[in-house]
Amino acid sequence: MNLHTHNFRRILIVKPSSLGDIIHALPLLNGLRRRYPQARISWLLNTEYVDLLKDHPQLNEVIPFDRRQFKTLTGAVKMTFKLGGFARELRAREFDLAVDIQGLFRSGLMAFASGAAVRLGFAPARECSGIFYSHRVAIPDSNMHAVDKNYLPAQMLGFADHPVEFHLPVSPEAREVLSGKLAGKGLDAGEPYAVIVPGSRWETKNWYPERFAESVAYIQSELKLSAVLSGSPAEADLCQLIARSCSPAPVVLAGEIGLAEWVALLGGAAVVLCNDSAALHLAVALGRPVVTVFGPTNPSRTGPYGQPASVLQAGLACMPCYYRRLKQCPIQHQCMTDIDVVQVTRALAAALSQVDDPRTNLTPTAM
Repeated sequence: MNLHTHNFRRILIVKPSSLGDIIHALPLLNGLRRRYPQARISWLLNTEYVDLLKDHPQLNEVIPFDRRQFKTLTGAVKMTFKLGGFARELRAREFDLAVDIQGLFRSGLMAFASGAAVRLGFAPARECSGIFYSHRVAIPDSNMHAVDKNYLPAQMLGFADHPVEFHLPVSPEAREVLSGKLAGKGLDAGEPYAVIVPGSRWETKNWYPERFAESVAYIQSELKLSAVLSGSPAEADLCQLIARSCSPAPVVLAGEIGLAEWVALLGGAAVVLCNDSAALHLAVALGRPVVTVFGPTNPSRTGPYGQPASVLQAGLACMPCYYRRLKQCPIQHQCMTDIDVVQVTRALAAALSQVDDPRTNLTPTAM
């Protein structure tokens, strides 16, 4: 079979998680839809992220996978029965192409269970997932950006000439719910705002709360923008801590809105300030200016795609170390202590200067 010319009819994308990684795979969805405009395209997604893509205009279907349900199953027989039922549901859709972007044993197994004759995955494969693939996509550079890596199947499928583009819809319903939330906290409709996301999944990625507080003060006093602190429920205390240090107090929405409303929040921001977290990738996908502080990770691989100037990084010889815990660092988290508030505020002003009128043109560029 010549994959370049074959007209696939039923396509499965396997990328269950995580939020930032899902965003990195959106250009592949765009390319697949352009290459196969009549195909039925499905995306297998962890249940917690379904709201991100359930109304995406380039998808026909989101297939939810509740990994927590499988974790709670007891006994090999029960587990086998449950997984077998899920596999039968996949096979009934008669996929002829499955693309595993996750690249782990479980995701490779899902691609195989789909029954698709053509199953693409990366080489080298992690966790022996390569045994489930019919075709393997070589990775020419281990340090290439995750977006470019996820787009590599385009070469094998014949649409590498299509540009890398993000399309992420913001639902009108989510925008309406968000407007009500903001109004309830004193932020009028149409009032320009900046979003600050001070948390991340690793403690070593986090810039300091007191410096975020100083940056919020600059945003409010000098940039003349309202400030909205946001994040997951686990980051609510951090956001409240920062808010208590600010006058006037910023709006705090951490843990108070769902994923769809968070997308709407970021999509309406004049500028986004965050650590290396999913927020920066959402901001890029939504076409919003972003400033991001990087420490132990590599922005060449997971930084804001196509926006290297929006990254602030100390540039120490030990970077990237990929340490997740502060106690692992022998130099007292210097990668973060070396980044001061002046650097961040200058970067915020520069990011806003690239937009014609950031405080009035707040409509996301996404579909």
